[in-house]
Amino acid sequence: MTVAHRLVHATPEAVFRVLEDPWTYPSWVVGASRARAVEGQWPQPGAALHHSFGLWPAVIDDLTLVREWDSPRHAVLEAHGGIIGTAIVQFDVKPRRDGCVVRMYEDAISGPGMLVPKLARDVLGFPRTVEALKRLAFLAEKRDRP
Repeated sequence: MTVAHRLVHATPEAVFRVLEDPWTYPSWVVGASRARAVEGQWPQPGAALHHSFGLWPAVIDDLTLVREWDSPRHAVLEAHGGIIGTAIVQFDVKPRRDGCVVRMYEDAISGPGMLVPKLARDVLGFPRTVEALKRLAFLAEKRDRP
């Protein structure tokens, strides 16, 4: 499981306001190219965000499901990537005096990614997870400015 964390100079609530807005996903999810539709009451468990991954003409339509939602502390998403497989993505947010620390966990749970040894998945996935947290932090800090 790839794990990364980042100090965000915003409140946990600001971080979750970004996560609660499915239309921001292409802005912070590395590789996502567009959000297409929302099914259900996002971010309630069971809701789905239909989005696309990749660059034209190699675009894969996929979806992300909400599995757990405990704003502003914890969320678990299940990202489906078509032929690429499925991954679990977890966020844990802890308040700090100067903002909050966001921990993001990501790992394959089905598909070809499961054929890659865990250590290799962790090493290969780390830069993507770090970049996603950087983008998420930017959006949360922007929303939390007076």
